[in-house]
Amino acid sequence: MKSCGWNDIKEDVIGPLAGRRVLHGTHLTVARFRFDKGNEVVMHHHVNDQVTMVQTGSLRMVVGDSEMILKAGDIVHVEPDVPHGNIALEDSVVVEVFSPVREDWLKADASRPSGKT
Repeated sequence: MKSCGWNDIKEDVIGPLAGRRVLHGTHLTVARFRFDKGNEVVMHHHVNDQVTMVQTGSLRMVVGDSEMILKAGDIVHVEPDVPHGNIALEDSVVVEVFSPVREDWLKADASRPSGKT
């Protein structure tokens, strides 16, 4: 069992306007993103189911052929392999859940001196 607060997890800087804190479980990955206004997550896709939950702020998100504005409290499910991306319309905090585990992130985490996020 892992028990901690988001602030106990090191934030990885993933761009000039973004940071990510990650917790890997056995079958899922949970990430908390800090997206400063103007941060863009370019269109991409992956094999994981993804649930995106906006805690604070707002995003313009494109999922497949659909474009939507997400605000605090909004949630969206992204099917595996569906292209998606977003841009932060204001400073935002976003929590995303992925299943199965984000193996690509695990490999990157293993290359760190600590071995874990």
